[in-house]
Amino acid sequence: MADPTAALLTQLKNIQTKTGHSLAQLHQQLQGCGLAKHSEKRAWLMERFSLGYGDANTVVTLQGKPVPAGLEGAPTSAPETVADDPLDALYSGKKAALRPLHDAVMAQIQTLGPFEVAPKKAYLSLRRSKQFAMVGPATVSEVEIGLNCKTLPEHPRLKALPPGGMCQATTRIRHVDEVDANLLAWIRAAFDAAA
Repeated sequence: MADPTAALLTQLKNIQTKTGHSLAQLHQQLQGCGLAKHSEKRAWLMERFSLGYGDANTVVTLQGKPVPAGLEGAPTSAPETVADDPLDALYSGKKAALRPLHDAVMAQIQTLGPFEVAPKKAYLSLRRSKQFAMVGPATVSEVEIGLNCKTLPEHPRLKALPPGGMCQATTRIRHVDEVDANLLAWIRAAFDAAA
């Protein structure tokens, strides 16, 4: 029978290696993130450090508890850029003003349930069992949301894409008020289709 304590220590060491932060440092960042709910903190860790649902959940669950022996110090190795916020690279220069719009979209998506965030060069890939959406800057004034769902209705705001791509449709937004019921319904359909 596997030793659950040993499995937890292995998981925590892997988290520290992946993020480049010790467990204590991750807990300090959680304390300063301004979020109170367990689910909000978990989603924040998933987006900020590209942790999977289980790893982020473990970090939040252990917040405020003694650090397990052997994990008191800094991680043994750190990745080259994981400690940096991937959104800083996406929303830099002329695109920096789009960051609040991106955050507004992500805040709504996080209410749908657990998912993984995989940063790419030009966007964030949002995944459940498969990718359900992509979010990233399209131009200096628009955020693009790609939707992986074959059952989306026709709508003037949706642009259908050729078959065989990563997404069946995209939409672009310029203002927070465009994060509306239509957009959320389309994202929910893609989210549900990726279960």
